[in-house]
Amino acid sequence: MSKQLLKITLCWGFLLWFIGYILGIIFFTFVPSSLLGWIIMPIGIVITLWVLYKKIKTSEFKHYLLLAIIWTLIAIIFDYFFLVKVFKPADGYYKLDVYLYYILTFILPLVVGRFKKNKI
Repeated sequence: MSKQLLKITLCWGFLLWFIGYILGIIFFTFVPSSLLGWIIMPIGIVITLWVLYKKIKTSEFKHYLLLAIIWTLIAIIFDYFFLVKVFKPADGYYKLDVYLYYILTFILPLVVGRFKKNKI
């Protein structure tokens, strides 16, 4: 794995997580907390797919597997330290929308990677 690939993987992983984090803070002011994840998720899916198709310039499936693993780890670790620990949600944080978010964070790079590999 090249340093450039690792840098791109970490930067985009953090940026995608941070976009969701900021959207959560913005929407928190006027959306019930139980709906935040369901409202942010479609936006996050669109942005993630855009990044995977337009900004990730590889067709090697192993690179998409690396993206899936690292992006999911970033999401889980940063959520824990910057949402669960900081905000201490009274009704808890880990619900169906969060688990679906983690699953999609892992699956989307794999699906796009498989599609790009088969297309080229």
